[in-house]
Amino acid sequence: MQPYQGIVPLDGSTLEEIAGVYFRQSEQIPTKVRLGVAELLDRDEEGRPRHNWRAGGLVAQFLPQAPERMRHPDLHGGDGDEREADEHSEDDFWNEARTMVETIDTDELTDPQLAIERLLYRLFHERGVRVYEPQAVLDRCSCSREKLKGVLDGFSAEEIEASQENGQIAVTCEFCSTTYRFETSEFVAA
Repeated sequence: MQPYQGIVPLDGSTLEEIAGVYFRQSEQIPTKVRLGVAELLDRDEEGRPRHNWRAGGLVAQFLPQAPERMRHPDLHGGDGDEREADEHSEDDFWNEARTMVETIDTDELTDPQLAIERLLYRLFHERGVRVYEPQAVLDRCSCSREKLKGVLDGFSAEEIEASQENGQIAVTCEFCSTTYRFETSEFVAA
């Protein structure tokens, strides 16, 4: 398998639309994203007014059990061909879920008194709601020297040669900006 990097344009006028385009073109999973941000006004312990910002979001994705449920039309090639619209009907459950997500108000996403379990129940109680234990979101990168060495171990001798500069290969993580340096001798067959 050849290494590659995909680039998806930031198409859309809102972050919700941009995320939808990303999932459609990059992940190829029908996705509906709903986001909200609000300034919350309350009082501190001494009764003085204070404000805080709160954000909330919900991502719904169509994850089918059977491959035939996942089919959706190919993207238009953009080269001027005027083909007829694909005879495609989306999955009814996906249409319903997407429609329900579109009904969410910003107030519902940002209300500190409204638990996410309650919001999900409001939306999907007829279909059943399953809530998993929360997982902490950590602001850290998962890159490591070992992982990158594993990737470079899969390179051919020609690719190693093309990647080196002054006997070294430098790889910079695009997430955390850490640069890892490897000696090309680490990858040359003995």
